[in-house]
Amino acid sequence: MTMLASQLQEYKRRRRQLMRSMEVGSIAVLPSAAEVTRNNDTFYPFRQNSSFYYMTGFNEPDAVMVLVPGRPQGEFSLFCRDRDVEREMWDGRRAGPEGVVEHYGADDAFPIDDMDDILPGLLEDRDRLFYTMGQDASFDKSLLGWVNQVKANARKGVSAPNEIVSLEYLLHEMRLIKTRAELQIMRKAAKISCQAHERAMRACKPGMFEYELEAELLYVFNQHHSPPAYTSIVGGGENANILHYIENNAELKDGDLVLIDAACEYKNYASDITRTYPVNGEFSQAQRELYEIVLESQLAAIDMAEEGNHWNDPHDAAVKVLTKGLLETGILKGKLSQLIKDKAYMPFYMHRTGHWLGIDVHDVGDYKIDQEWRLLENGMCMTVEPGLYIRPMRGVPKRFHNIGIRIEDDVVVTAKGPEVMTAGIVKTVDEIEALMAS
Repeated sequence: MTMLASQLQEYKRRRRQLMRSMEVGSIAVLPSAAEVTRNNDTFYPFRQNSSFYYMTGFNEPDAVMVLVPGRPQGEFSLFCRDRDVEREMWDGRRAGPEGVVEHYGADDAFPIDDMDDILPGLLEDRDRLFYTMGQDASFDKSLLGWVNQVKANARKGVSAPNEIVSLEYLLHEMRLIKTRAELQIMRKAAKISCQAHERAMRACKPGMFEYELEAELLYVFNQHHSPPAYTSIVGGGENANILHYIENNAELKDGDLVLIDAACEYKNYASDITRTYPVNGEFSQAQRELYEIVLESQLAAIDMAEEGNHWNDPHDAAVKVLTKGLLETGILKGKLSQLIKDKAYMPFYMHRTGHWLGIDVHDVGDYKIDQEWRLLENGMCMTVEPGLYIRPMRGVPKRFHNIGIRIEDDVVVTAKGPEVMTAGIVKTVDEIEALMAS
């Protein structure tokens, strides 16, 4: 892979930003993801460690990024697999140390097999080691061994890092605010996912199986070389009330709704969309009533995704609309304010209204700062996904039984207000019915 000059600059800017946050005399170590065996000599599809990819753009396993601010020979070093003609014939091309210098902007590069000999030298005379413990027990053990190896040479006048600081916090705060380049990629991911949902919506009809509808989505994802960002949820009828339903093997029945929570990732950045619509293309009166409540709650929540509001404002807005709707339909009884205070909506709406979105579909970043909900800032990306899930229970009108509805869009906070990146797929009752009838 040869990066464009603009891409190289983007990754270089991120590394500089990280090194500015590190103290003078420190070192950062970040390993890549490893391949995971599926069975015998086959592997699960490789997915790079998100933070490693964010800092390097390098998409091979068995690699380690090392940042040493102020190192005369070069601040950015990368350990990677060496070139191997025979293995490449079986498993695919490798960049090799020369390739990562030429194509990925590394100042220095070494074969991964030489790490035992080289990394201890890079650790010498560094006061702080920025590294996140607990994610890879094997690498944790190796790294502590290298630190102790340096300590053992104290009589030679070298010192080892005397403190290990989690690299996670610095990286997560960086990843939380998306750059212009990142937003361009995320908009593309959203566009592809919208096209997939439209294809599925047009194809949907009674008698299909959930997996057939999933295949319509996967077809579009694969057209764009964009794998699913997560396991697709295609739940017809009562299956929509299982929040993480992934069996996708039931028949879609006339008169039921189908809930699809599915999206792709493009260049490692995720999108995340949910749409709910009638299998036969026409909402029943009960389905329409509940759907309109969920849609109103989602629009209210999106309106609150503005700079200066706090993270929980969209959730509070959605809860208010949902509870009011449950009261008006007779599913709940009582006073609105008390019902909200008592969280009486929880049997029907048991999850949060959204999460951060980025390289990970549930992206990194703290939701609270000093125990207070953090304020929304320009460049933060989130999902907005309220829902209602009505299982058969005493006191709930029977016409609403087994209806599950969720509507989810991807939103970026901007100086001009919330931008819905997934606005390309319809979501009003009239729009859905018109599309499915066309």
